[in-house]
Order: sequence, then structure tokens, then C-alpha cells
Amino acid sequence: MSERAPTTFESAGTECAAWHYPGDDAVVVMAHGFAGTRRMRLPAYAETFAERGLGVLLFDYRTFGDSDGEPRNHVDPFRHVVDWEAAVDHARSLGYDRLGVWGTSFSGGHALVTAAREDVDAYVGQTPFYDGVRTLLHITKQSGLGFALEATKAGLDDTVRGLLGREPRYVPAVAQPGELAAMNTPGSDEGYRSMVPDELDEAEWNKVTARFLLPLLLYRPVSSAADVECPAFVAAAREDQLVPGSAVEQTVERLADVERLWFDGDHFDVYTGEQFERVAGREADFLERHLL
Repeated sequence: MSERAPTTFESAGTECAAWHYPGDDAVVVMAHGFAGTRRMRLPAYAETFAERGLGVLLFDYRTFGDSDGEPRNHVDPFRHVVDWEAAVDHARSLGYDRLGVWGTSFSGGHALVTAAREDVDAYVGQTPFYDGVRTLLHITKQSGLGFALEATKAGLDDTVRGLLGREPRYVPAVAQPGELAAMNTPGSDEGYRSMVPDELDEAEWNKVTARFLLPLLLYRPVSSAADVECPAFVAAAREDQLVPGSAVEQTVERLADVERLWFDGDHFDVYTGEQFERVAGREADFLERHLL
């Protein structure tokens, strides 16, 4: 296991927790996707990159994992991007010459927006979320109109609760098809759980504020793709049940310098087993080539 040390930084006045894996001349900033924390399989990626001599800063968003902030488990992509920018600033303060950003699923979009706004040297997006409207339509097509209506009702209820200063309404992050959850497409429940360490309490990790729906609809990282000037690597699943391939294709077309990898399987197959070994290795090759 690679050496790592705890570190913290502030984002909008709130302390975020991170791990720093020391490296040579370059660092990769990383964070998880929708409702995830740094403990959910991301150390396996961080260690893969650290073995190549890359430094890694792996952090938790505000209100998630070991970071501070209320209400807990509040998903808002625009807040997450602010956390990404603060993490990049912190990584630069550690003395590295070059910097890359790596995001998976929801954070694949956050890292893309960060790459468009910040002076970074490499971007990696893995099973990346690039278009809120298309993604929700893709999920609704599988989960049904009833799911969309129930999610909207819960989201409006939670939004009103937030405006009134009341306790938030939570919905599960993942559940079986037919159940109300942020992710309930076939395979999502099993795939997400495969990332979660046994020591984490499901009552703490399997919930998100129901108000996530409106920010998700307004969030379109694809619109930032043309502003990314650094080399990019995009790894996408051919049978992705969560992220529509059309949004990935459109984003890739707008990136000026991009290497793309399509792999067999669904959204969560990349975190373990053969696909993890293959994809993480290709990502490490890319980051080593462009950062070291």
C-alpha cells in the first residue's frame, strides 16, 4: 500500500478532508461521483497512480465522508465544482510543478469543468456524467415515468424544507429497480455496493438530500468541453445504464486533444476486477505520459 497522509483544506469556509499520496513532480486531484466518498474504491486508483511516481490528492466534498458541512450528504454539482477548485488550489500549495484532474461518474463532469476553468495539464473522465437533462431522460427511460414523478415530488418537498430551515428529506442513493432512489437502474444497487467498504454504515452513506434533482437538470459539463486546453482521456462503458453514450460522444467531439477508451460492461464494472485493472492501467499510462 502506498504511503498517504491526512490533510485538509477550506472550501467556502468549510473544512474538507483529504488524503495526500506524495509523488515526484506532478499531482492528480481526485474525488468520487454521485454520493460517493474517497473511501469507496478510490484508494485503489490512487495507489495505482502513486506507484508511477504521481502524487495524489483524494478528497471528500463538503457534507460527505470526513468533511464538514450541513446538511449531510447534500448533492449539488455547482457546490462540488467549488470544492474541486479549492482542492486544486490546495494541491498547488503542496509544491508540485504539474497537475492533473481525475473524475469518475458524476465527478467526471466536475473534473471537466475544473479543467476548463483552471490551468491544468491533464484531464481524465471515467464513465463520466456530461449532461443532466440527457442523463435523467436516460434513467427515466429505464425506470419509468412514475419514478420521475416520485423523484420530482420528493425533490420539491425537500427544496421547500430547505427554504424553511427544516430538516432535509432524504432518499436512498441506490436501491433496486422500482424503488425510489437517486440511482435505481438495473445493476446500480449491486454495483454501487461493490465499492463500499464493510466498515461504512449504510444508514450514513446510502442517502442523499432529495433536492438534488433541479441542480442536476441545470448541470451540463458538456458545455465546458471546448474550453479544455489540456490533453484528455475519456473511458466509457458500452452498456452504461446511468450515463448516456450520446452525451459522452458529443463531449469527446468538442475536446481538442482526446484519447478515448470504450470498455465492455455497465457503469460500475470499472471499479473492480478485470476492467479495473485494464482501465486504471490505461489511465495511469496517460497521466504518466502527460504529467511526468
